[in-house]
Amino acid sequence: MKGYRVQEFGDAGAMVWEELGDLAPGPGQVLVRVHASGINFAETRMRRGTYSGQELPFVMGMESAGEVLEVGSGVTEFAVGDRVFGRARGSHAEAVLFEAEHLMPLPERLDFVAAAAIPVGWLTAWHALVTVARTRPGQRVLIEAVASSVGSAALQIAQWQGAWVAGTASRDPKLERAKQAGADAVYNYKTGDLRQRVGEDTGGAGIDIGLMTIGEETAAALFDCMGQEGQVIMYGSTSGKKVTFDLNIGSRNLQLKSMSISTSPRFLPETMRTFREQALPLFATGAFKPVIDTVLPMSELAKAHAMVNDRDHFGKIIMSNDEVA
Repeated sequence: MKGYRVQEFGDAGAMVWEELGDLAPGPGQVLVRVHASGINFAETRMRRGTYSGQELPFVMGMESAGEVLEVGSGVTEFAVGDRVFGRARGSHAEAVLFEAEHLMPLPERLDFVAAAAIPVGWLTAWHALVTVARTRPGQRVLIEAVASSVGSAALQIAQWQGAWVAGTASRDPKLERAKQAGADAVYNYKTGDLRQRVGEDTGGAGIDIGLMTIGEETAAALFDCMGQEGQVIMYGSTSGKKVTFDLNIGSRNLQLKSMSISTSPRFLPETMRTFREQALPLFATGAFKPVIDTVLPMSELAKAHAMVNDRDHFGKIIMSNDEVA
């Protein structure tokens, strides 16, 4: 089996398609033939060596969809030939080992490309809005980087929850896409006064739930537009990790909550359970739709990383091991 391995941190050339050796599932594991895998911003940081905790060597990729090749002992919910998808490190490869608890059956109406666009972005957004924030109908939700895989998923989830939903982005074409996807309001965080515009659009009430993923560049503006007892859910730092704030946020009783689906003790028992029970049927009916910008052959992973860095895409960039027209 071959995959993109990184032996030394660096530029796109650090990702080398090479033989990984035979993969065999251990107890509780499932070996999956990868048909498609999704790209995430975090992977560009992993490759450069700026992602916290990333050790060498490693195989690129965080999520994929494919067919079960082999199951390990103790695995009863999956069988050889099943169409599946989920989160697994090492997914930019011909095959990858999954922990069975992170694997899900692929809804019939979805193909492998669509399924590969779901795991990281949708599960992060679901954890933030369903598990952590517990969004209620009528609440006002502001999604930073609404064009990202997490942001575009959060837009659909918050709409399904009955919220008023706004999104931010740095480029107007992305905001237009979000508006077409049903956002109630959109804001270019590079231009204009976010607090003023949010105040106008919410009648001065402010935001109930703010999804923070950009970090230093936008944190102060996000705090300023939050309403009484608003929740700021922090799950990313694409513009820097050091965020400062004035303690006057106490006068608005703001709640600052950080999260990571990789380490949260609530992820498997709550988020994965409710996602399987509630979200998968919605994908099956078409009520939820994975947002895909571009599909590339697996051989063009370096190009995909360049596209992620350019930040012109809306939704996911997908790598395919099958023929791409």
